Amino acid sequence: MASAVTTEMHEVAERYPAVLKGSLRKRRISWLVAAGIVGYLMFAWWFFSIGTVFANAKWDIAGAYLADWVSYEVRPNIDLREDHLEVKFTRFDPLGPNGNPDWLARETAMIVKSAPQAGGAGGGVSSSSGSFLGPAGGATAPAGSDGATPIPSAAATPIEPSEEVVRATVDFSGAGTVDIRPDRVTVTRGDETLVLDIVRDVAVNAQGPLPSWATQRSPGDKVVVYFGVPGRAEIESDEVKIRHRFLGWANFVFDINSPFWGKSAGEVFDLVVSGDRVEPSRSNLSLAWNNFLYNAEWQHLDVWTKLLETIVMAFAGTVLASLVAFPLAFIAARNIMPNRVLNQVAKRFFDLQRSVDMLIWALFFTRAFGPGPLAGISAIFFTDTGTFGKLYSEALENIDDKQREGVRSVGASPTAVQRYGVVPQVLPVFLSQSLYFWESNTRSATILGAVGAGGIGLKLWEAIRTNSDWENVAYMVILILIVVFVFDNISTALRQRLISPPGAAS
Repeated sequence: MASAVTTEMHEVAERYPAVLKGSLRKRRISWLVAAGIVGYLMFAWWFFSIGTVFANAKWDIAGAYLADWVSYEVRPNIDLREDHLEVKFTRFDPLGPNGNPDWLARETAMIVKSAPQAGGAGGGVSSSSGSFLGPAGGATAPAGSDGATPIPSAAATPIEPSEEVVRATVDFSGAGTVDIRPDRVTVTRGDETLVLDIVRDVAVNAQGPLPSWATQRSPGDKVVVYFGVPGRAEIESDEVKIRHRFLGWANFVFDINSPFWGKSAGEVFDLVVSGDRVEPSRSNLSLAWNNFLYNAEWQHLDVWTKLLETIVMAFAGTVLASLVAFPLAFIAARNIMPNRVLNQVAKRFFDLQRSVDMLIWALFFTRAFGPGPLAGISAIFFTDTGTFGKLYSEALENIDDKQREGVRSVGASPTAVQRYGVVPQVLPVFLSQSLYFWESNTRSATILGAVGAGGIGLKLWEAIRTNSDWENVAYMVILILIVVFVFDNISTALRQRLISPPGAAS
């Protein structure tokens, strides 16, 4: 059976040699094309040094940026004094300037500060040599040789002891701890412990070799210890900087200045519904809504206003470009405009406008009009006029002339011929293209804002430049994605209705 099939295949090959040769040639061409693509990719890999770029990429920094999109850091600074610690939170910290989290334990003691010496320079109060609560009385001058009563010295002024932090322990969500004292910092991670001796304002010295999760550029320099996702600590000779990370967006609803800050959703609801007025001049609901809109950290009202500005920019620029390109497209269409000079002038005008990128037009109009949405609208208008003109004129050149001839045959005027014989054919296509570009320009308007053309792009660029507000960047990116998603679906639905009206035969 197999020999019979082989014999038949040889007979077919002898009978139709051109067919088999053509198939072999196509296979060779396919292999050559595949080899060319592989060769080009290898050349691009070498020419752009892609391997080196990946090898030198700072993936840890990239990972930190990505983590900042979905988390926030609490950043207390612990200053190292001679005999005590000073725990400080910045006013921009998520916990406010007076933060007291449960993961930062503080041990206090009564510390005696030395009094200024009589005639001493500066007259300031300096710390003692590290002693805790000392004798209540001051020092006295030694008795004279004549046995006279000792006279109190000028430095023996009574001193009131004060309660100071002498030890702080930071718990990094179970990943490790940092025990801080004025002269020593002990870091524990898992089964490993790192002890650092602090020579105040001079050096940080490690007892033994550093573990893999700690780095120090040079002996005596600061030591950075890493705890993975929960954060890190930077130990310097005069302070310890804590960077403790938590999942979520801090103070998204109310900032630390709001009377509703720190309260649970149930407590806020009770206050809004039946609680006593926090401010006599307004209801709690009005106050809560105001505090949310004017949240100093998230600036919800400003972000939403800028987003609406971006949408208006895209809409206004697209509509104006469509209105201008519509009549000019009839001049650029060869089958509509018999005058070749006007035809070529219109085409070159469209080429000029769309040959310059929208971002370049935005830079130009920003210098001309100043920063603001007018520059963005003008950039979209100029770029889209050229694009629409080309698309519209090509659609006009591909119409069915039978409808136009039919209208002309009844004695209609040239204007009526275009109105009833041409416009009904191309109008759905024109509107469909305009809707698509409106949706696309919503994205483009975001980029224009980064160069000063108004909209949410400017706020997005400002948040990126701070290099610390990546959660705000994520918030604005999500809003942009939602807007693009909504307008994409609206645009798609309208285009489908224009091209295939309801009730049309399938």
